[in-house]
Amino acid sequence: MTETSPESPLLEVTDLAVGFQTMDGPVQAVRNAGFSLGAGKTLAIVGESGSGKSTTAMAVIGLLPGNGKVSSGSIRFDGQELVGLPESKMRAIRGRSIGLVPQDPMSNLNPVTKIGTQVAETLLVHGMATSRDVDRKVIEVLTAAGLPDAAERAKQYPHEFSGGMRQRALIAIGLACRPRLLIADEPTSALDVTVQRTILDQIGRMTDELGTSVLLITHDLGLAAERASDLVVMHRGEVVETGPARQLLEDPQHPYTKSLVSAAPSVAAVRLRPGAFAAPAEERLAVVEETPARSAGTAAPEAAPDNIVEIRDLSKVYKTRGKSGDFHAVKNVSLEIPRGSTVAIVGESGSGKTTTARMLLKLIEPTSGSMTFDGVDIATLEKGRLSDFRQRVQPIFQDPYSSLDPMFTIERILEEPLKTYKRGNRQERSARVRELMEQVALPASMLRRYPAELSGGQRQRVAIARALALNPELIICDEPVSALDVLVQAQILKLLGDLQRDLGLSYLFISHDLAVVRLISDYVCVMKDGELVEAATSEEVFQNPRHPYTRKLLASIPGNELNIQDEMAS
Repeated sequence: MTETSPESPLLEVTDLAVGFQTMDGPVQAVRNAGFSLGAGKTLAIVGESGSGKSTTAMAVIGLLPGNGKVSSGSIRFDGQELVGLPESKMRAIRGRSIGLVPQDPMSNLNPVTKIGTQVAETLLVHGMATSRDVDRKVIEVLTAAGLPDAAERAKQYPHEFSGGMRQRALIAIGLACRPRLLIADEPTSALDVTVQRTILDQIGRMTDELGTSVLLITHDLGLAAERASDLVVMHRGEVVETGPARQLLEDPQHPYTKSLVSAAPSVAAVRLRPGAFAAPAEERLAVVEETPARSAGTAAPEAAPDNIVEIRDLSKVYKTRGKSGDFHAVKNVSLEIPRGSTVAIVGESGSGKTTTARMLLKLIEPTSGSMTFDGVDIATLEKGRLSDFRQRVQPIFQDPYSSLDPMFTIERILEEPLKTYKRGNRQERSARVRELMEQVALPASMLRRYPAELSGGQRQRVAIARALALNPELIICDEPVSALDVLVQAQILKLLGDLQRDLGLSYLFISHDLAVVRLISDYVCVMKDGELVEAATSEEVFQNPRHPYTRKLLASIPGNELNIQDEMAS
């Protein structure tokens, strides 16, 4: 393959069309898409779920599903036409010259193979290491991807990693061969902001040192504005606007681009009160007046809400593989969830956020401490009372692919909790399933599909609909919008707010996205290394963070200094 001259693009896509053959007939997923990416540059593609972003990227690297096909157009990489290239030749390019960081870590890592072995396989297949030095290079690659204690982590399996750590392992595999083009499909969607910065800085160093180009697929407009030199906006399979990233986001011309920018959450916003989302999702989210925050030492109002959840001195200790001593995942955490409010937990991957939530869901047992739900000790729940608890408390997990049964249709997934708890007859359950689909902005035509036939964002909306099926009182949301584009985020946040207003719901909201946390939460708890380092009202945490770690989190938000929304409003 010849070297690309400075004047010619490394990647050039022209009039690309991609179609899929489905049970309902052919579907045109991408139409007449075109863009170019120069050597050493970063190009971001943004758009809502189903807009064709990932399909375009998979067409470039030749990894379309079996029912997908490039029907017309051209994809030229380093001067070579990739459309129609035999698979044997494509394999020589894939991995070595074009790297990939896929979106879903759990479905793209082998669950029965150690992480280090999976990285080593990539290095050995592409001749980047020998059997003598592969172990050393595996540790180097994992360290570069931001995994601490890489030598020990290499001996572990994917299920022993947090969601963010699994994503970092995928990033390590994608960068292992130092490719000339890296396709990063939502590479930081599961990562907290400080690790986002670590990973993105690593990709940036690669771009500078090696001339590596990056095709970045993302729904995070702040990340796109900060990291990409140019931006492509896709809507319903077509490119609707292109241009320099920052200029395009600060002064969008196409109505769809304007709606994306308007819907993007911002830490500069105030708490959106339940029921305050008067504007439709495609319009700018209205910010209502913020009630004064109650600072420490101020007397509580006379009718203070009671707590639906109280956690006292909660700890979880694990025995670890290959280490002396125990791992304290959660250390003496105490917090309360006032009835009808939203309490958010933020912190880096591995800080103990999800472990705390899983203990509250009674999915894992705490080592010590106590938890009460509606005044009842959760540890004492058995049989009938536990069944009642399961209906009143529902989860939305971080990874929609692994939390949805791949052998069930969407209709069966949503109907299952209703049948399990004997809610309604067949007709009533069918009506409820369609109502849930409407609530999460999915067409009823998708009910016959399977999870693998949906985009990542669509799968997450199904997971949210399933959690709503039994009309719970408390929903534990573990990164519920991390896989969603900003327009769908706005719809889901609107839905959560309206449900809280109408039903008096309470939320424990776990997220690494501080801009979303700012919009949805009444109270914020900051966790680091299993400990609670700061807890206060949302207003206090964002306006006057006290702990150095909280200030570090806020400073790490991609694109936070751009104030895109403020400029849109002016």
